[in-house]
Parts: sequence; C-alpha cells; structure tokens
Amino acid sequence: MKSDLSSESLQHTARAFSRSRVLLTAVELDLFTLLAEGPLGIEEVVDRLGSDTRGTTILLDALAAMGLLVKETGRYTTNPDVAGFLTPGSEDTILPGLLHSAHLWKTWSRLTEVILGGGPATRSPTDGEDRTKAFIGAMHVRAMRDAPSLITAISPGSARNLIDVGGGSGSYTIGFLNAVPQMRATLFDLPDVIPMARERFMAAGLMDRVTLVPGDYNTDVLPGGQDLALLSAVIHQNSHQQNVRLYKKVCDALEPGGRIIVRDYAMSSDRTRPASGALFAVNMLVNTTGGNSYTFDEIKAGLEEAGFAKVNLLQEREMSSLVEGWKP
Repeated sequence: MKSDLSSESLQHTARAFSRSRVLLTAVELDLFTLLAEGPLGIEEVVDRLGSDTRGTTILLDALAAMGLLVKETGRYTTNPDVAGFLTPGSEDTILPGLLHSAHLWKTWSRLTEVILGGGPATRSPTDGEDRTKAFIGAMHVRAMRDAPSLITAISPGSARNLIDVGGGSGSYTIGFLNAVPQMRATLFDLPDVIPMARERFMAAGLMDRVTLVPGDYNTDVLPGGQDLALLSAVIHQNSHQQNVRLYKKVCDALEPGGRIIVRDYAMSSDRTRPASGALFAVNMLVNTTGGNSYTFDEIKAGLEEAGFAKVNLLQEREMSSLVEGWKP
C-alpha cells in the first residue's frame, strides 16, 4: 500500500501543536466566554485578563486567523458559529474536554523523558482538583452524547440492578435509568467525584433510584446484589493484572447470571488499529503507571481468568467498543 506521507505532511504534523496550543491557551483564559458577550478592543481585553498587551494582541489575531474570533475595526468577538462549542452552558459545549486536553498537554510534553526513563510524567502538586473537574466534565459531555446508542447496543433486557464502576458524574447511569424505569443503580467512584454525581442525579430527578458509593476499586469491595455491571473507560487506566483483580471484584458483586460490560478500545492483535487507540496508549503511558489500550483477546483472557464465561465482542467502535461477559 502506497503511503500518503510526504516531507510536507510530516512537517505539517510536527507543527500541528501550534494551532492546538493557541486554542488551549484561549480556553484556559476563558477568552471565548469573555468575547461572546460582545466585541472588545485590545485594551479592554487586556484590562479584563490582566495580561500583556503584545502577547494578547498576537494571540487574538491568531485566533481570528483560525476563524475562532471575528475581528472588525480593531475589535474582537467570538465567532457565533463556534460560540456554542467554546462557552459554558450550551448543550453543544466541548469546553470541559478542551480543558482536559490543556491538562494533558503538560504530561504529553514530557513524552521523551518518559520514553527514556519510564513514566508516568510528573505533575504539579496543585494540578489535582482542576484536573479532576475537567476530566469528569469531559467524560460527561461525551457520555451524554453517546449514552442512547450505547444502551441500545448493550440491551439491558431484564437487568434491574446496575453498578457503574468508576461511573464519574453518572451520565451513563442516568441513561440506563431513563431507558429502564424499573432499574435501580449503584454508582461507585472516588470520594471527590461523588458530589459531582450527586449534583447531576438531583438535576435529573433520579436520586431516589441511585445509591452513590464513594471508594477506590483498587482497594475497596464493590457493593453486591448486582445483575449488570458497567466498566466504561476504566480498564485503559490499569495494568492487565490490575484489571483482572477488578474483574474479580465485579464478578463477586454480580449475582449468578449477571453480566459485565466493558466499554473501551478493543485493539487489533498487532495493536496498530484503530490508530486512535494506539495514540491513546501513549496517553496512558504519560499519565498512568501501567495503563494501556488492550486487544480484545487480552480483555477476554482477563475476564475469563476472573471467572466470566461467554465473553463476546458486542460492538467494535474505537473507544466505544463493547465487550460482555457472563457470571456462571
């Protein structure tokens, strides 16, 4: 197969960071929200941000050149065509995901060091709370979009007790509860995530059908009595053996005949397809001690080692691939 690569395309790839960095800096400064309120001149923007005039001018002009801002008579405003994506409060916003990408920039920038000396990349000790909020927000936006098709693919059937392990703010759990009125759910996640989940369940009017359990699945026992368990975008954070231990905990929490659903990448046997999964493995390299993107055969072997049977690939769709297994 002839490659489409050329010296020009390679140079373009090498310089792609420039557009990314300009966008992420604007997001970190919340420029799009500021300029969505109406056109501002450079002096007004500098005054609002407390920023450097030369730097701010160059940044705003670059954003205008990229089509993200509109510049007219020396004044800037957020392009209305993208304002819904880049400001909070819109149903279409991707702002949490972009903030998460801004945090990832810091660890990805240390990739060479990680390759030479091992990972994960070091982080600032003050980065934790903002990073968690951005991550959970990014997962919420994606899950709210994907939940209906995912639940259809899973087909919960007669399941009435769901446990969402590492369920974040509960977007998939909310989707299941809305799809199956007779279902009750348990959401299990770290203590600092639970308040975010509680806020979302209260807004959805579903607090009477969910139990929020704070804990760490690496060290704590999962609540039992379940007949459906969801591990969504969890296993890539762990090593294979960590996943086997987690699968065993899930198996213990399920009633006989219960089902586990793993949503994640299910890589090809040579680990190069899909390409997004291979790049995501790099993300796990710089951000975790043992995480990776796993092949279907690796996921299947881990589930079977943990006691699951009839392991099957329900759906092959990049990060939204679905693997099921049944507790005998």
